[in-house]
Amino acid sequence: MNIFVIVRAVTYATLFIGLVLVYIPGLLLGSASARPAVFGVPQIIGMIMSTAGAAIALWCIFTFAFVGRGTPAPFDPPRRLVIRGPYRFVRNPMYIGTILALVGAALFYGSLSILIYAGVFFVATNLFVVLYEEWTLRRTFGSDYEAYCIGSGAGYRSEIGSRNGVNGISDIEAKAVRVAASECGQRVSFN
Repeated sequence: MNIFVIVRAVTYATLFIGLVLVYIPGLLLGSASARPAVFGVPQIIGMIMSTAGAAIALWCIFTFAFVGRGTPAPFDPPRRLVIRGPYRFVRNPMYIGTILALVGAALFYGSLSILIYAGVFFVATNLFVVLYEEWTLRRTFGSDYEAYCIGSGAGYRSEIGSRNGVNGISDIEAKAVRVAASECGQRVSFN
């Protein structure tokens, strides 16, 4: 593993999380107190959601570094298609984690402006995925990305698939391998 990949991933994580999850929500809170007026169940749920969302986003960033040898940033994308870690279950887990963290922050602070920001972020990331990311991934990774898309919906996997006892892979992984192999004129059997 190249140390520069890790440095780039840490730099990206700091900038992304700092801007999207700290700086912009801080601006939206304005001069309001850094603490909510009351501390109750909504704040506890908000903290749990924000922590889980940030953890998912970090997991994605480091999966990109260690598996894909790049970052999630469009200017420094992974060199390999990433379908491990959280991407095994969901096609866009970083966006889901970020939105979860933002909604958690909105709940924690009781902030309508952060909730609206989370909605704007959701719309913007969906447009980015549809208009740029999916096209770029298809162009870069070709049939490998197409095979990955077969087992996934527009963000969530449409089916997780059961484990195949013989090879220990899910039905979706087996289907993706079969499709990719058929495009190369090969035939694959898992029995």
